[in-house]
Amino acid sequence: MNISDKTRIGPGWVEPGWRLLFSHPAHLISFGFGSGLARRAPGTFGTLIAFPLYWLLAPLLSDMSFIFLLILAFVLGVWVCDITGKALGVADYGGIVWDEIVSFMLVLFFTPPGWYWSLLAFVLFRIFDIVKPPPIRYFDSNWHGGLGVMFDDLLAAGYALMCLALVKSVLI
Repeated sequence: MNISDKTRIGPGWVEPGWRLLFSHPAHLISFGFGSGLARRAPGTFGTLIAFPLYWLLAPLLSDMSFIFLLILAFVLGVWVCDITGKALGVADYGGIVWDEIVSFMLVLFFTPPGWYWSLLAFVLFRIFDIVKPPPIRYFDSNWHGGLGVMFDDLLAAGYALMCLALVKSVLI
C-alpha cells in the first residue's frame, strides 16, 4: 500500500504484522482475524471472511437479532478501526478490513439465495468499494478515524444492494 494515499494521523508508521495483530484485541478484529495482513488485495480477503461468518451466524439468529448484531459490529468497528489506525499512524490503512466484513455481511443478509447471487453481490460490493463513486469517495477522503473507515464501506454496500435489487427486478 502506498502510504501517501492515506491520511497520516501519527508521527510514525508501524508496519503491520502478526505481532501487532495480537498486541491488542482491537487489532485482531480490525484486521479481520488476520485476513487484512494479505500482501495483495487485503480488502478482498477481508470481504471473503464475511461469507463464513454470515453462514455461521445467520441461521442461529432471527432477522431482527442479526440486524442488531450488525449494528453492534458497526459500532465496535468504529472503535477498533480508530484504535488500529492510530497505532499504525494511518487513518485508513488497507489492511483494516472489519469495515468490509460488516458491510458485506449486511449485503449478504439482503442477497437472494443462490451461489450466483452471492457471487454477484461479492463482485458488486468489491467494485463499489474499490472505485468509490460519489459520494463514497467524498466520505473516504473527508471522514477520518473509525467512523470514516466504517462509513464508506456502508455506502458501498448500499450501492451493491441497489444494483442487486435492479438485477432482481429485471430477471424475476
